[in-house]
Amino acid sequence: MKFYQVGSLAVGNRLLPEDQRAAQSDPKRANSLISGHRACQGCGEVLGARYVLDAAMRVSDGKLVVVNATGCLEVVSTPFPESAWRVPWLHSLFGNAPAVASGVAAALKAQGHADVRVLGQAGDGGTVDIGLGTLSGMFERNDDVLFVCYDNQAYMNTGVQRSGATPPAARTATTPVVAGIPGNRFGQGKDVPAIAMAHRIPYVATATVADLRDLEAKVERAMGFTGARYLHVLVPCPLGWGAASSQTIRLARLAAESGLFPLFEAEYGELTAVTPIRHRVPVDEYLRPQTRYAHLFPNGHRDGRPDLVARIQEHADRNIRVYGLLDATGPGRETTGQGA
Repeated sequence: MKFYQVGSLAVGNRLLPEDQRAAQSDPKRANSLISGHRACQGCGEVLGARYVLDAAMRVSDGKLVVVNATGCLEVVSTPFPESAWRVPWLHSLFGNAPAVASGVAAALKAQGHADVRVLGQAGDGGTVDIGLGTLSGMFERNDDVLFVCYDNQAYMNTGVQRSGATPPAARTATTPVVAGIPGNRFGQGKDVPAIAMAHRIPYVATATVADLRDLEAKVERAMGFTGARYLHVLVPCPLGWGAASSQTIRLARLAAESGLFPLFEAEYGELTAVTPIRHRVPVDEYLRPQTRYAHLFPNGHRDGRPDLVARIQEHADRNIRVYGLLDATGPGRETTGQGA
């Protein structure tokens, strides 16, 4: 049975058998990341981590070890001597979380604990930039690790500096809006889900915090594979994006509905499923609520930069075309994780 998210008109978990309900609706959920952390109000990364880990804990029957790179998620959750984690949790350096997770998986295998799974996690800085080499090594060796990138599109913990996941025209502390430089340059950055697919690992997927059922379904599917797996989750940052804390879920949804963040699954390098866009929106509907894009739109005596908005729209249109996001059948099967 399949339900879609449609805002206040959604049919919820009440009509589903207990074993098909969202992990977050289970009063006995692992609650892997509890209250008391220091994250900002509306932090998408904390939401994403809780959703991912609770789903992974349910699938693994609580037999899970988590390796966490340095970054926002680590800093806000473990101010010495406190911790907001309720899972076996290790803090790694900024750039070696995939290597540490691989080592944990190898140690568990050597000790005969084949039933204990390993999950590595980092932000886009620790994944797309400084951790990319160790991540590629993990993929190449096909180590039995699910690695999750919580992508908030900049180095938010250290002052909102540009990362390899920062989108074009976005203003950050290191991509300022000055004469001749309208934010981050076009043509830069890395598409890590595509890089992961190029390694032909067992499973790659993208998700957002806006669709809980889709995210949980992809975590559960990833946990069903053995070997290297990669999940790239969009997690809006109210502070770095310059958006209201109440808009986190809405912005994540608009990123997908505009085509700027395509949702898909791939197995062994082949695209197997996409989540089609059911309510397409122009990119400016996604860009306008964020002050990091304020320079693109008319304001006072400024004329804005409609030419750059058009280029961003072209990028979204290309994603829609390449991934078949307006075709319910798409390239392969439609994802089945969406729900109310």
